[in-house]
Amino acid sequence: MTFALDTNALIHALKGLGKVGRRMEQVHPSDLAVPAIVAYEIEVGTLRSGNPGRRHRELSRLLSVFAVLPFDGPSAERAARLRFDLEKRGEAIGPMDTLIAGTVLAHGATLITHNTIEFSRIPGLMIEDWY
Repeated sequence: MTFALDTNALIHALKGLGKVGRRMEQVHPSDLAVPAIVAYEIEVGTLRSGNPGRRHRELSRLLSVFAVLPFDGPSAERAARLRFDLEKRGEAIGPMDTLIAGTVLAHGATLITHNTIEFSRIPGLMIEDWY
């Protein structure tokens, strides 16, 4: 089973918050992944940090261990369908979260997130909160 880390889960792990880091240690590294959109969001955060060079090195080290789930054609199709269906029901979520969910669904992974309220609106998306 692949566990895909949402942005908040990855930040919690990097900062040692909650139980995310401990849970990650209990899973084989080959079973952990980061959606490309999450890598993008974290990269933006590193550029805004007080020490972007150090933060970028930490992130690069982490991403070298985990697979990065690409935002590919099937991910785009899933995300587009999600957006359409959620907007139709009046339950839209943020655009980046839509792309993350589409990627996770397309790759058959389970999303690890502390944002369970928003992501629970998505039928078929398996989510776990490791916080």
